[in-house]
Amino acid sequence: MPDPGRIAVVAFAQSDHRAADEENSEVEMLMPVLHEVLDRTGLKTADIGFTCSGSSDYLAGRAFSFTLALDGVGAWPPISESHVETDGAWALYEAWTKLLTGEADTALVYSYGKSSPGSVRDVLTRQLDPYYLAPLWPDAVALAALQAQALIDAGETDEEALAAIAARNRAAATANPHARLRGSVPHGDYVVRPLRTGDCPPVTDGAAAVILAAGDRARRLCPRPAWIRGIDHRVEAHALGLRDLTDSPSARLAAERAGAFERPVDTAELHAPFSAQEVVLRKALQLGDDVCVNPSGGALAANPVMAAGLIRIGEAADRIGRGASDRALAHATSGPCLQQNLVAVLEGDPR
Repeated sequence: MPDPGRIAVVAFAQSDHRAADEENSEVEMLMPVLHEVLDRTGLKTADIGFTCSGSSDYLAGRAFSFTLALDGVGAWPPISESHVETDGAWALYEAWTKLLTGEADTALVYSYGKSSPGSVRDVLTRQLDPYYLAPLWPDAVALAALQAQALIDAGETDEEALAAIAARNRAAATANPHARLRGSVPHGDYVVRPLRTGDCPPVTDGAAAVILAAGDRARRLCPRPAWIRGIDHRVEAHALGLRDLTDSPSARLAAERAGAFERPVDTAELHAPFSAQEVVLRKALQLGDDVCVNPSGGALAANPVMAAGLIRIGEAADRIGRGASDRALAHATSGPCLQQNLVAVLEGDPR
């Protein structure tokens, strides 16, 4: 079985994220991304040992929608394939586990989401407890506003600080050609107090893909692989009333189990769709001011639901690959108010 630390991200690609990609279906949106990520390694579909995807039937509005996306991969001759009904970061977790078994030495991981066809705020209510909370229809922004207000009441932030977080992320996105929002973006009016437009993620259609490889195969495919030194996933209680919304014990535990606290990281890509969630994650993940947080602009610049978490891992790996980072933390979340948290620690070879 391969050493858990000898599996690496060797290629990453993503779409140019849009407010509404009305011209293309999910498959048409995904195919250029798959071609690009394979081209970066010189691999063909037949060379891939395992394929895993992440998406949501609730966004697509039809059951087993992920099977249509396999048209973009090419599933004939038959391939070893799996799917997770959540963000692609969890598909990467499954693929990483598959490579650990030694049954494959390469994996293609992809995810996609089109949020524009319906109200994503309302679609995400399907993640809530179906008996007590979901029937009340508190949408995703209202729940995030509860979390933001809890932080303000606890004295851990204020509206001005939240505006500064949003401004910093979107300023960083100026250098990201794939971002949906870049540069100076007005903070806007209140959506749900205390959150304004600028504190909330933009509705985004997009896709992303990465290729994993194990051991010497990774070195042959990439000049500087981003080795996954640790990865872990933890979950908070489903009931919001049982949680302290100003903290994230699951993110802290996932980071600890992934080895994030063993040595400092220089970069962190945080999946924080709302500005207040960055406050929670910085504290839980023990990120100081010396850490470069969301150099890509993060989910406040582009938030393709079901792909934004995988993009955080891909962006962190890309910085390692081009020498802008040596040790990076990548975070993905799913569910209301940071309910589920996945943390990966990536490193490049010493220079």
